[in-house]
Amino acid sequence: MDIGQLVVAIGPWAIALGAGFEGETAAIAGGVMAHRGLFPIGAAFLATAFGALIADQLFFQLGRRFRDRPFVIHARQKPAFARAVGLIERYPTGFILAYRFIYGFRMVSPVAIGLSSIPLRRFAILNLIACILWAAIFTTIGYLFGPAVDRALTAMAPYKTEILIALPIPGTCLLLWWLWRRARRRRRERLNPPFHAPDIV
Repeated sequence: MDIGQLVVAIGPWAIALGAGFEGETAAIAGGVMAHRGLFPIGAAFLATAFGALIADQLFFQLGRRFRDRPFVIHARQKPAFARAVGLIERYPTGFILAYRFIYGFRMVSPVAIGLSSIPLRRFAILNLIACILWAAIFTTIGYLFGPAVDRALTAMAPYKTEILIALPIPGTCLLLWWLWRRARRRRRERLNPPFHAPDIV
């Protein structure tokens, strides 16, 4: 099996995983791959919607069943969590339909909704509608802008050696910056133990 066949075989599954945990980047990448003919646009759309839906349902269940576990406690300490709680209380239906489109709310919102009194059935139905809409929009964006991506790759082809040499430099800087941030955060957490927010009734 060559690399092209491998991408065709596992591409939709990779998109599903990326859509669940990465978001718009994976959805747009799925549209670009469909434009290049690696698999049908319908497969990219279904994989994107499926991955987003499963991830949201998983985070919802984590919030509902494991509210005292480290992952949920960590999510509750994020600034976006308190804002999400306020929006859930005021606009429960609208917020479930919209949070996936709002930057900074995608990961913490299903956990916050799981901690609320919103029934699982209601969340599942509204979340399905939101994921279908979100997948359709961003997969289509990737599909329509596929030609631009192809042109950019073609334009960069003569300089692939220089690009391969230069790419590790920002990558290394980013890694060092991330390690520094992580060490600094851990040191701050040791000096200032986190505040545990009260449960949502």
